[in-house]
Amino acid sequence: MSSAAIADPDTYVSGVPYELLAQLRRETPVTRIGDFWAVLRHADVRHVLRNPQTFSSQLGGTQIRDPATAEDLRYVRRMMLNMDAPDHGRLRGLLTKAFTPRAIGRLTERIEGWAHGLVAAVADRGECDFAKDIAADLPLLTLAEVFGVPERDRRLMFDWSNRVIGHQDPEYAVSATVRSEEVTDLARAALAVRPSPGPDGAMPDPRTRAGMPDLYAYANALGEHKRAHPGDDVMSNLMRHVDDEGGRVSIDEFENLFWLFSVAGNETLRNGLPGGMFALLSHPEQYRALRADRSLLPGAVEEMLRWWTPVMHFRRTALTGTRLSDVDIKAGDKVVVWFSAANRDETVFADPDAFDVTRAPGDHLTFGHGPHFCLGAQLARVQMRALFTAVLDQLGEVRLAADPVRLRSNFQNGLKSLPIRWD
Repeated sequence: MSSAAIADPDTYVSGVPYELLAQLRRETPVTRIGDFWAVLRHADVRHVLRNPQTFSSQLGGTQIRDPATAEDLRYVRRMMLNMDAPDHGRLRGLLTKAFTPRAIGRLTERIEGWAHGLVAAVADRGECDFAKDIAADLPLLTLAEVFGVPERDRRLMFDWSNRVIGHQDPEYAVSATVRSEEVTDLARAALAVRPSPGPDGAMPDPRTRAGMPDLYAYANALGEHKRAHPGDDVMSNLMRHVDDEGGRVSIDEFENLFWLFSVAGNETLRNGLPGGMFALLSHPEQYRALRADRSLLPGAVEEMLRWWTPVMHFRRTALTGTRLSDVDIKAGDKVVVWFSAANRDETVFADPDAFDVTRAPGDHLTFGHGPHFCLGAQLARVQMRALFTAVLDQLGEVRLAADPVRLRSNFQNGLKSLPIRWD
């Protein structure tokens, strides 16, 4: 298998190429693949992520593929994920203040209730598709609560994240599971502008504003509603907050935050939950250890995040010439940090391919590092602990019922289907 395979979405239909990543990490930890440098070693990934003055998120965005037009580039630069200082710090600071202790406490209590209910709904069946029947709904319920989205509209976020994250997958790219009679008037107006496949069967690029008109129509209307009629959700806190200089979040900024949370916040956990379950199913002795000693669960969640690594890479662009692992990087070069390689770096994690729920909490990079460290990391952990507690409490010994179906993507390590059964 050549090094180019790590960028080919077809590779991941059969699994992450860990052996190839390990070989490259040992031999050429900064290796040229196509038009970018792949950074595979844990120390180098940390260095890139904590030095935005050298490695920019904004210059070319954070995806390997360049935006198609100058307008598309301007569009992605308006998202917090693709910002550098000072814009990134200002928006992140406002968002951090919106996640008040009261809001987090309320969310945690509700997440635990939803997790219990989702598992209880299938417990008597003896089998289910964990990815579709359980894991898909918990992040949607949580994000709907964060934004104050009516519960019957939450499946819109399922389709939106499918289309964006699954744009390389022929099934997910055309996801349209929501019907207009099921949702609110706000959502019906958005569905009226939902795009359809063209004559060639392809959808418009979902990483452009024109490719997601339904998401932006909904976000614009929701943002205006939150400003006029704030509730007690996190985004109402955000829309009413005024910073020390009299600044506040604009509707355009709200739209882009809505995109970020609805897509990135949803899809990452939606893949992390089945990934964690697959890790346990693949290591039944670890599952039994967890059933016997629930105090292991917080550490087990960290091990799931490391071993599965839902987001496999992010891009930066070099602002100046520099060196990385004895490789010369020129200004303007694409530099792509590969988390699924760094999280199995044998210089940081002993026996890195093993899944071990008793492993001491390590420095995994699943949530990133530096100024762009994932804002939703704590909420993700809360959801994973809650859902696996519910599984352990209600389902007992769980087994794989059929082969999983993997997402065709070189970006998200995803499972579209994970059939399980229990006694």
